[in-house]
Amino acid sequence: MKKTFWLLPIFLMIAAAVPAQNDAILRFFNQYVEDERFTVVSVSPKMFSLVSKISTDDEDWEKFREVVGDLTGLRVLTSDSISNGVALYKEALSKVPTGEYSELLTVRDGQENVRIWIKDKGNIIDELLLLVGSPDEFVLLSLTGKIDLDKISNLTKGLNVKGVEQLEKIKTDKQ
Repeated sequence: MKKTFWLLPIFLMIAAAVPAQNDAILRFFNQYVEDERFTVVSVSPKMFSLVSKISTDDEDWEKFREVVGDLTGLRVLTSDSISNGVALYKEALSKVPTGEYSELLTVRDGQENVRIWIKDKGNIIDELLLLVGSPDEFVLLSLTGKIDLDKISNLTKGLNVKGVEQLEKIKTDKQ
């Protein structure tokens, strides 16, 4: 009984730490959500659910719907009107709980930095995290749900959000 009593606080600390790791990214996102220099996109699980129920004869829409049906969240924080995207990149990078993610891609080309991580369980990707920083651009993208990288890559071609073209590099890196 005494052993159980002493283990309880340990389990509670572990349980509290697990969601707190991902909260670092959310706190970073929320820190800049009201800053007018940034474009902010936040799509709730309910929105993905509603969109996935819309049916049409449009073949492109059906492909989109197939991808969206498995997603549970999207957060994008981007700016091309900031004075130092590299500093923001480094700040966001310091918040990423790297023990939770597997790094897929790192690119540094001059002063442009790109990192892509995934959080997965076996063959199922639960979250994709993209971070881009350069002197005049910053992008943070977090996509959650059941993620198929090939489908997401095709979907991002239709998005008009700077930085998501970096997801195309995943396909090249995987092959």
